[in-house]
Amino acid sequence: MRILQEIYGADAGKAAEAVKRPCYRYYFRVNTLKASVREVKSRLRAQGIKVFQDRRIPEALYVQVDGPFTVPLYEKRVVVDRATAESVLQGAHVYAPGVKSCKKLKVGDHVTVIDEMGQPVGSGKALMSETQVLTARRGLAIWVTDHVYRAPSLRELEEYQLGLIYPQSLPAILTTVVLKPEPWMTVADLNCSPGGKLSHVCQLTGNQAKVYGMDRSKRKVKRTEEVLKRLGCRNVTLMIQDTRYVDVDHPNLQVDSCLVDPPCSSLGVTPKLHLNLKRKTVQALSAYQIQFLKAASRILKPGGKLVYSVCTFTVEECENVVRQAENFGLQLIPQKPFIGSGGFREALSEWRLVQRFHPHIHGTGYFIALFEKKASPQHS
Repeated sequence: MRILQEIYGADAGKAAEAVKRPCYRYYFRVNTLKASVREVKSRLRAQGIKVFQDRRIPEALYVQVDGPFTVPLYEKRVVVDRATAESVLQGAHVYAPGVKSCKKLKVGDHVTVIDEMGQPVGSGKALMSETQVLTARRGLAIWVTDHVYRAPSLRELEEYQLGLIYPQSLPAILTTVVLKPEPWMTVADLNCSPGGKLSHVCQLTGNQAKVYGMDRSKRKVKRTEEVLKRLGCRNVTLMIQDTRYVDVDHPNLQVDSCLVDPPCSSLGVTPKLHLNLKRKTVQALSAYQIQFLKAASRILKPGGKLVYSVCTFTVEECENVVRQAENFGLQLIPQKPFIGSGGFREALSEWRLVQRFHPHIHGTGYFIALFEKKASPQHS
């Protein structure tokens, strides 16, 4: 709350409440490698889904999120982890791995789904017993019929399974758009999991660019590989790599464009039902993010473009990181399209060049900065 108060002042309360709600528009990207925007809109509308097209980014579609609604409260409660609770809050069902507790649960029971803090997020009917949930740890456990917020569950659609759509927030879609990757380029994504921006690069370049996707986790790289396969992405080399040292481990790697989307406090991801975050954690994350930016600058060719993005709104992780970029030969350049708000002028002299998204204004918190690498003396 102190962070919110420092950033938003009198609007801190509004921002805090906004973080607890899903964005009023649930965005997803049409994968034009497999289908046209018109085809996807037609398919979804044929199923009764009211889908709209963003006027600024053609491949970005959205559905409205309705609510809040009051859900029935039943005697039996199923406790789920935070990620599951936040999904249920806006329309998802409960799968066994997300269940923390389901005492005396029987098939057919009417239950209320709550998070670990006791907050109701939905109600529905049990499809598995307590024994089945805790032993199998897989499968659909609770069919949720009543949600606090309602939106179509896109991940359960055939269009999702076929790789025609990819759920992604508007700022996340925008991040790759402002980078403007071209088919002739070599592009690196230094924090590629789960593959949203990486697959968008493939889409925008028609699978013609030479693309590197990197992450330090073998599990995350495997997950990214599955996403790329489903979306029909090619010409991608996936690497298990701590990209803070990519310039050391791959001294000959030089790229035309680079995506840096490092781990962050994720304060801007909505809905967020509860969170225990300390200022020292934010400060540590800021120092961590700068390491990725520094390494990225070293593999970027002079004149190359680099986009830095984080799904948060702390000054430490946004403007303060950007201010370090000058030390790495990076200079801020204008972004197109510009659909968010500018940065904080108190924290950054070039505040008009960065894009911020605020929870109580845009429904989500996000930050985007676009850089160009200065020519080295021998090239100037």
